[in-house]
Order: sequence, then structure tokens, then C-alpha cells
Amino acid sequence: MRVLMFGWEYPPHISGGLGTACFGLTTALTKKGVDILFVVPKLFGDEYVSGARLLSAEQVSNTLARMDVSRIESVLSDLCNRISYVEIDSLLVPYIGQKDYYGILESRKKKIESEKKKTESRSVKTDSEKETGDFKYSFSGGYGENLFEEVERYALVAGSVAKQNDFDVIHSHDWLTYKAGIVSKQISGKPLIVHVHATEYDRSGENINRQVYQIEKQGMDFADRIIAVSEFTRDILIRKYGQPPHKVITVHNGVDSAYRDVQRVFNPFDKKIVSFIGRITFQKGPDYFVEAADMVLKKDRNFVFVMAGKGDMMNRMIALVARKRISENFFFAGFLLQQEVSRLLAMSDMYVMPSVSEPFGISPLEAMQASTPAIISKQSGVSEILRNVIKVDFWDIEAMADAIYAIGNHDVLRQRLSRKAKEEVAGISWDSAADKIREIYFQLK
Repeated sequence: MRVLMFGWEYPPHISGGLGTACFGLTTALTKKGVDILFVVPKLFGDEYVSGARLLSAEQVSNTLARMDVSRIESVLSDLCNRISYVEIDSLLVPYIGQKDYYGILESRKKKIESEKKKTESRSVKTDSEKETGDFKYSFSGGYGENLFEEVERYALVAGSVAKQNDFDVIHSHDWLTYKAGIVSKQISGKPLIVHVHATEYDRSGENINRQVYQIEKQGMDFADRIIAVSEFTRDILIRKYGQPPHKVITVHNGVDSAYRDVQRVFNPFDKKIVSFIGRITFQKGPDYFVEAADMVLKKDRNFVFVMAGKGDMMNRMIALVARKRISENFFFAGFLLQQEVSRLLAMSDMYVMPSVSEPFGISPLEAMQASTPAIISKQSGVSEILRNVIKVDFWDIEAMADAIYAIGNHDVLRQRLSRKAKEEVAGISWDSAADKIREIYFQLK
């Protein structure tokens, strides 16, 4: 079984759970005999080894004949014509804070001039290039201000990859790669699977970006099968995106077994450590974590709260902590690599995931591997499969604070949750997810 797989990030260069999920899944699938060509916009040279063949879209020459290039461009043009939205000329991009925003604003003039020069240089091709369309595109490998342009370029490269490689199935992860999947399907005639790790409703609530929504829906409409990471997500795809129930299959995520035997780490504080790990964005509910922390500290100062991650709400959370006057017991750790995440969880007394809308949520599983009790939002996919955690509504900061206080002050409860969590997570792996996805591959082949 040969799979052409499209992703936007790969460890260690990740912004959240998407890259982690892609790594865990490709590792498990290749062990089961699936040959995967995994295409990302950009490779940095230090990517984790998983068994999949990694290909940088940046290094792919568009060596198709003029007829094929025209066909790809025609497919993309048709896709764009089917999307109706109002475009506002702004610098709003996902996951940046105020400081980064003004930095982008200040350097925009220089970037425009640079892009003009690049465009001019690309337009000057040799006679051979004019005939074959042989040239390369550049990618940032992230989520910058030219994100939608990179999505388009990525889809153009995908057509070239699809034409030059043999495969049985196309598998696209998240909305950023859906156009690439559609183009590959149109070029090759092979079946397309889109894997939904999150939706625009998760990221933005009801105030969605219509352009992103339309790209998501388009990918789902063209797909032969849709994989949802939870029943929570599957329900959104059926209700909000109009997908037929028989087409949407739930496959819960797993957790990397390499961190299964995490040992407890010495606590440097003479206090209980409560950790939050994730993007500091609306979706992850960081403000509810701060509010719960304030409520706990009003009763008991024997707690330390750690928020690890970055995002567009970072400065607001720092200001909120200062306003609450809890800075002495609240620390911002910034973005952490996987090994650093494991170390933080191994020294924490509990982990809290207060997500407003969480399609799945791998971090609670990583916490449980470290024998760290977890408090998770009921509005999460992972809550469907876990028993030995405390579940609260994301908005119920009183219940969240009560759970934190109880775990921190009752040794029997903390020890029981710690032991049971470790036992439960031992039965959750990427192997199970890989078996289900491999079965979907063979059904479509």
C-alpha cells in the first residue's frame, strides 16, 4: 500500500498537536507495511525519523509539461471560483501576538520590495523553462502573513508530485493541505482522504473565517472519506459542513509510546505545580486557567501555575495575571520542545486542559504517561475515551478550581488518579489508530 500524504508541519518544527499527530501516525503506519511519501512545505534537516519518506515541497521542481501545468492551474482556478468570500487587506494571521504584529507591519514595505524582485526573477526563464515550466517555489514552513499564497503554491507543487510518483491513496492533513489533495486527486484519479484535526469552529468559535471554512468544506466535499479525530469533531462535520454521516469515520488519536516510561522529576518549588501546555489562543481557554488559578490562590498560596506555549493571547494573559496580582505564583514558560514538555509534566502535580473546543487533545495522554493527574474540558474529543481524569465544563472555573485544590491537598486522590491514569494510557496507542486508517486505505484502493 503506497500513500501520498500531505502535511503542513513535522516535529520538531510544530505549533501544536498537528505535527505530533502526523509523526505518531506515520510511525505506526510504516511499521504496518504502509509506504508513505510525506510532503511538507519545507524541511529544516533535523526532522524526527518515523519511517515515512519526507519530501520538501520547496525542493520539488515543477517539471511538468505545459499541458499538465495548465491543467493544474485550471483545477485551482475552478476551486477558487467555487469559493465566495469577502477579502479584507489586513495582516491578521493565526498565532501571532501584538509585538509580532507590529514587527510584521514595520517590515512590510521591505518584504513587498523583496517579493517583487523574486517575482521578476521567476518570470525570467530559459527557453527550456518556458516550454516545461521547470522552476521551484519557496515556502516559509510556518503560518506567516502569506499563508494563503503558500497554500496555493503548495497545491501547485502537489500536482507535480502526484504526476511523478506512484501511489494508491491520497491522505491530506488539515485544511492547509486540502487543496493539494484535491489537485492530486484530479491529476491522478486516486481516492482522497481528508483528516480533520481541527475545524474553523474550534479555532474561532462562531466568528469563523469564511475563507478557511470554504477551503475546509471544499476539501471534505471532494474527499472519498473523511477521518475525524473524535465523535465531537464528527458531529461538527455533519452539522456545520453538511457531510453525509456514512462518509465521516472517527479514528481517535494515540500517544507516542517513546515517552511511556517517563520518570517523575524533582519539583524545584516548595509548592504544588499546576501546568497548562498548548497554544495560548481562544480555542485553548487560557483565560479560564488564569481565572481558576486566581480562585485557588485566594484560598491557598501553596500552588504554582505554569503556562507553557505561545499565541495571540499571550500578552493578554500576562496582563491578566498582573491584574489579579498572582505573578508570584504564575510563570510563563514559552514554547517547549517535546522533551521539555515531558520534563514539565513529570515534575507537575497536575495538568489542566480548559479548552473551549478541543477536537481531541493529546497533551492529557502525555500527562498520564508521566503519572500526572489531569483535569480536562468536557468539550474535548479525548474526554470520550478517558475515565481516570476529572472532567469539567471549560467555563466552570469554580469546578476547575475545586478540582485543582482537591488534587493538591488530598494525597489519596492524587495518588489514585496518578496510578490509574498511568494504567489507562498504557492501552492507548497509535497502533490502534493506524489499524483503522490502514483498513480505510484498503477499502478505497
